[in-house]
Amino acid sequence: MKCREEDKQRVITVFYEVDPSDVRKQSGDFGKAFEKTCVGKTEEVIHEWRQGLKEVAGIAGYASSNCEADLINELASNIMDVLPLTPSNDFDDFVGLEDRVMEMKTMLNLQTKEVKVIGIWGTAGIGKTTAARVLYNQISPGFSFSTFLENIKGCFERSCGNDHQLKLRFQGKLLSQIFNQKDIVVGHLGWAPQKLSDKKVLVVLDEVDSWWQLEEMAKRAWFGPGSMVIITTEDRKLLKALGLEANQIYEMKLPTGYEARQIFCLSAFGQKFPNNGFEHLAWEVTWLTGNLPLGLRVMGSYLRGLSKDEWKDALPSLRSSLHGEIESTLKLSYNVLSDKEKTLFLHIACFFVGLEVDQVKSILEKGDLNVNHGLQTLAYRSLISIESRYVRMHSLLVQMGKEIVYGQSAEPGKRQFLTKATEISEIFEVNTVSSSSFLTSRLLFLLS
Repeated sequence: MKCREEDKQRVITVFYEVDPSDVRKQSGDFGKAFEKTCVGKTEEVIHEWRQGLKEVAGIAGYASSNCEADLINELASNIMDVLPLTPSNDFDDFVGLEDRVMEMKTMLNLQTKEVKVIGIWGTAGIGKTTAARVLYNQISPGFSFSTFLENIKGCFERSCGNDHQLKLRFQGKLLSQIFNQKDIVVGHLGWAPQKLSDKKVLVVLDEVDSWWQLEEMAKRAWFGPGSMVIITTEDRKLLKALGLEANQIYEMKLPTGYEARQIFCLSAFGQKFPNNGFEHLAWEVTWLTGNLPLGLRVMGSYLRGLSKDEWKDALPSLRSSLHGEIESTLKLSYNVLSDKEKTLFLHIACFFVGLEVDQVKSILEKGDLNVNHGLQTLAYRSLISIESRYVRMHSLLVQMGKEIVYGQSAEPGKRQFLTKATEISEIFEVNTVSSSSFLTSRLLFLLS
């Protein structure tokens, strides 16, 4: 009855072989059983029980005086009418997500009474938010309260006020979302734990990019038994700082080639396969995106409804430059890097993809980039990966890095790097190259 009053949950009463009046008055055989149950309990507890039973007996419900089979059928039918149960179509438009979401559920262990925290980690555009949203939709009915705090990246920076004020604002935002009340004002820092410590809550923190956000919104002690916190981020280091072990961090991986083509075709054709005559074109665009779900969906939407000739006309520009939406999403990860980390990222994008880590370190050891730390940071932020001692970078990130360099100046000689042999040759002819561009561009010849 407490859940009915506080959480607005619906109560359906079934009086099985008992008279509702006996429940209300605690009389008859029910009353005798109740008296035995009360042995050893405090007067306060007994009073609460009596009050609860009185309220329950006042709710119109089902009595077992009728045929039991009919009672069960009627009860089941009415429950189906009350609950918004429809066949799940969570995965109809999300190729490859079903297995991934199932793995996340296994990590959460939904039957536990502990407060669980897991992280979903991966590069920008890989589908972390989509997977978290599907997972949230599936499991949120099992929680008294739930909220999905979407895209909190960059929110509530320390520059917005002093620490105390920020913490109050954080708690206010969290409580407003959980209780679905506008602009809750938090009076003191113990308010959130006070309100949540006895409640089973599901919280998703989407696109976390700083420790400050986790520090104030992912505290296990705030939530009641069985609560769960799900965090999506591009920065694995944040999850490790929170104390999460490897088995509490789910790494989102790229879809397979087969899945990628289906994702692209859903956006481009409204079905999981290409229209007749578009097979080769669909394969090429899928390849250009490097199987990144964001790229697949953006490219598919861009090309949807166009003729085959229009597809062919669009391909050259798709090969040479990123679509604006893809670039803006990927660039968010680049923008938060330090200047030295940005320089290292551009070095890798322009020259070092596919090289051994030791070779990269050897080439850059005389600079001031702190390569060891920089490589670790780029890997934590999902901008590169280290596979069998080799440096890997997604093809769209490589393209973005080169476009950043090209955008530094219309004159190749004034750019940070020179990557094209024709530009290097032309610049040497007119002797306009800067010393930094020349020294870095030598690497192209050393590595080719």
